[in-house]
Amino acid sequence: MADVAEVSVADQFVKTLVLLFRAEDSYGAWEGKPDEALLAPFILDKEARAAIPIIGDPDPDTLWRLELFYKAVGVTVEKQTGMMASPMMKMSHEGFGRMILTTGRLVVVSKTLRDVHRFGFPSIEKLAADGAKLVEDAVALIREYPEVANL
Repeated sequence: MADVAEVSVADQFVKTLVLLFRAEDSYGAWEGKPDEALLAPFILDKEARAAIPIIGDPDPDTLWRLELFYKAVGVTVEKQTGMMASPMMKMSHEGFGRMILTTGRLVVVSKTLRDVHRFGFPSIEKLAADGAKLVEDAVALIREYPEVANL
């Protein structure tokens, strides 16, 4: 039964990520593209990751995808709980920083970010699973501490 719930959260997360991606398309450039083509920049296999230098500054597109990923986590949490989840990111120019997601006064996601210039996932399935895990953990915290989340 847990696998079915995990799959549905993962599916919901990926659909939300695609919707947010398409919402940023002010000129209709991505209108005819399939969802897989939109998610392709999130996918970095071992060879692509190895081709990126160890030391480097993240480019604006990578930072945008990172923000979009966590925004999708927040929107999916909101869909699951009915409570707004707000992402906040602080990033150095070198690609190190922190991402938090808050609901009321409750911090439901807190991630230290390293090597952001290499942000990506080996597959769409891994992207979905990682997003779903963050959503599930955040929803569990909100349900455990509703009085703090409602402040």
